[in-house]
Amino acid sequence: MSTMKFCRECNNILYPREDRDEKILLYACRNCDHQEVADNNCVYRNEVHHSVAERTQVLQDVATDPTLPRTKAVTCTVCNHPEAVFFQATSRGEEVMTLFFVCCNPNCGHRWRD
Repeated sequence: MSTMKFCRECNNILYPREDRDEKILLYACRNCDHQEVADNNCVYRNEVHHSVAERTQVLQDVATDPTLPRTKAVTCTVCNHPEAVFFQATSRGEEVMTLFFVCCNPNCGHRWRD
């Protein structure tokens, strides 16, 4: 990832700019005419790291999602509620799709796989 670059002439921030004729990325100063060729074409990289609590909250919220299909063909093993939301997703480290169920009882929210 690239770091913030500063002008060698006036110490202001250098901003990325495209040289369309040469088809290269430059860093240019907006205060003076200084510019330099970028050593890396990556200008910005956004990495999102989710905590375990965030992932758990997402799964609990799917029970109230009106766009997800519901079934009464399964019963929650924790509270015996007769309705569950289901969706397919990949499990951690696996390539195959897994069928997930989430209990629709707002006091339960139990999750299980088929």
